[in-house]
Amino acid sequence: MLLGFKRTKQEKQIEKIEEAQCKYNQIKPATNTIFNIILAFLALTCIIPYLFVIIISFTDEKALTLYGYQFIPKKLSLEAYRYVFDSGTNILKSYGSTITITVLGTIIGLLLTGTYAYALSRKTFAYRKFFTKLIAIPMLFNGGMVANYFVISQVLMLKNTIWVLILPLALNSFNIIVLRTFFNTSIPESVVESAKIDGASDLRLFFQIVIPMALPGLATIGLFLTLAYWNDWFNAMMYIDDNSIIPLQYLLIKIESNMEFFINNATVMGIDGVEMALNLPKESTKMAIVVIATLPIIFAYPFFQRYFVKGLTIGAVKE
Repeated sequence: MLLGFKRTKQEKQIEKIEEAQCKYNQIKPATNTIFNIILAFLALTCIIPYLFVIIISFTDEKALTLYGYQFIPKKLSLEAYRYVFDSGTNILKSYGSTITITVLGTIIGLLLTGTYAYALSRKTFAYRKFFTKLIAIPMLFNGGMVANYFVISQVLMLKNTIWVLILPLALNSFNIIVLRTFFNTSIPESVVESAKIDGASDLRLFFQIVIPMALPGLATIGLFLTLAYWNDWFNAMMYIDDNSIIPLQYLLIKIESNMEFFINNATVMGIDGVEMALNLPKESTKMAIVVIATLPIIFAYPFFQRYFVKGLTIGAVKE
């Protein structure tokens, strides 16, 4: 009877502690409403500028000149998009090249980064310290642009190939460190040892056990790689002369540069050149280029968003 009383008393104490913890962890309705309003305002500050860019891209150039930027344009026009697509005859091909580069590069980058980071996260790996120092060196020093150009174009012979747009961005020291830390904090050593006792090989262990457990971290690195490949234009400017594999970003930059050059040198062509320059949709074309370059990649974010925050916060924990 006494034991039953003591047990009941302990249970009541546990219930009180749990109630106190619940009260401590709960957010008051008024506070929750304020947080929702603040977050909604921050979301609008991110969304409204992009919507404004889309509206301007569909605004007539003369209306922009007369009335300035407006959320409700005086006159709509598709002239900016028509100019972009007429100027870049291979723009659809560039879209295809960029999508191919982004998909292949992300897959290859995840495979290389994942295997490298996983090896560094295992304490049983004999050369762990050496390879950790090896990836830290490029974060501090590099051979420079000239050395890079000669290695890629003369030694590796990658110039004017699709691989020159994929391989240089596939492996990144920062991504390896983030993913290594994620493996250290999220993959228990007991799970690895148990799988090895059951006879799992290293490849089977990595692909069937580690990867499913590390989806948040891999999704985070996958998003970094996807954005890097989609937005890359510098490597194309350095190594690509073949228009058949020119990526979208570099093509759009060339279109804008050609338009600026024509406008700045219109007086050389006489009255006809000046008249043509005045009729060019200069401002709306810039906004149309932004929309064309960014709109497709926006749809990639929802696929990563489920894991992104969790993977980034866990991977950011210092060992």
